[in-house]
Amino acid sequence: MRLSALSVDLDSLTHYCRIQGLPDSLLDERARGLLAEKAIPRLLELFAAANAPATFFVIGADVSLPGMKRALSGAHAAGVELASHSYSHDYGLSRRTQPEIEADLARCEEALGELGVKPAGFRAPGYTLSSALLKAVAARGYEYDSSAFPATPYYLAKASVMGALEVLRRPSRAILDSPRVLLAPRTPYRPSLEHPYRRGDAALVELPMAVAPFTRLPFIGTWATSMPWPLVEATFRSLRRDALFNFELHAIDVLDATDGVPPELVRQQRDLTVPARVKMERLGKLFAWLGADRDRVSVLEAARRLRAVV
Repeated sequence: MRLSALSVDLDSLTHYCRIQGLPDSLLDERARGLLAEKAIPRLLELFAAANAPATFFVIGADVSLPGMKRALSGAHAAGVELASHSYSHDYGLSRRTQPEIEADLARCEEALGELGVKPAGFRAPGYTLSSALLKAVAARGYEYDSSAFPATPYYLAKASVMGALEVLRRPSRAILDSPRVLLAPRTPYRPSLEHPYRRGDAALVELPMAVAPFTRLPFIGTWATSMPWPLVEATFRSLRRDALFNFELHAIDVLDATDGVPPELVRQQRDLTVPARVKMERLGKLFAWLGADRDRVSVLEAARRLRAVV
């Protein structure tokens, strides 16, 4: 069984301002509507060209952004799975109590319910899990979680950026996960509800994002759209033997500085300096590669096919 799954975290620009320690007030009405106006149509164009199923991880609170209900309804009608990315996208969600987390998840379910959707999958804000969070996801009846991201270079880079922002007195609202994530399996597994980054006997399936063996390089959208192409190709080849290639992107991966992103955010989010045209070309090529010798599936379908063998 060789599968590929495409997923997109629909984080609005508000959340990037918070990561970078910038005020939300930088965003005008146009910037707040960029996901619905620009990013989602571009992503749907890529999915259609590759004839590829896909999954959107939706932040419940962002469903009310300009144009978002219309854009999400269109995506759902086109066959895109809509899954939960929490209601508030609170980077500290994993540090809340289980009842607090369940309340947040329920609010996201209500927001998606307005679109006629009952989510079956979850991805944590900032990829950060805890026992309380995974127990809440399991208690709400989700079939899978796709949050584990055991990418050592990403973890070290995130720690470095957060430290630099602290020195600049512009602290990030992101949090740093436990170092235990670096020992999590790279490939799909049934997690322990007590120790999410260990194998266990939970009813749900954990589907980690694509991380290269040995180097633990993170093969996600930002990597694929902004790194030197020979390195992208080499990292892709290193993952060819995995049963699941779980390729995760963010909506910002198809935006650039000309789309109306505030220049203050562009200066901090350097991948926005790569033209959207170049990003689309790269992603189109990668989507074609992922379908060359694999079954293309949504993340939910991947979880269902892999459930019996993990």
